[in-house]
Amino acid sequence: MTDGPADNHSETTTAEEVLLYLIAQLVEHPDQVEVEIAESGSKLSLNATVSSDDIGRVIGKRGRVANAIRTLVRAAAHRDGLQVEVDFRD
Repeated sequence: MTDGPADNHSETTTAEEVLLYLIAQLVEHPDQVEVEIAESGSKLSLNATVSSDDIGRVIGKRGRVANAIRTLVRAAAHRDGLQVEVDFRD
């Protein structure tokens, strides 16, 4: 067990698993959900791409669903000792 941030970003992080799970539960085309990871220093950027038909479901009214997803993913990333930023694309 390590005390610092996870060094094995090639493996799936808890934050990425949580993001994939949450989005897959919301969309009608879960097979089209993709998450791209970009590393910037000690921060990870998770860029989630969904079908253009599903982007409204993921964003929600006034971005409330998107903000809730970001909050949950940040909490999951904290478990791995990471800082994370989440962006949604169609």
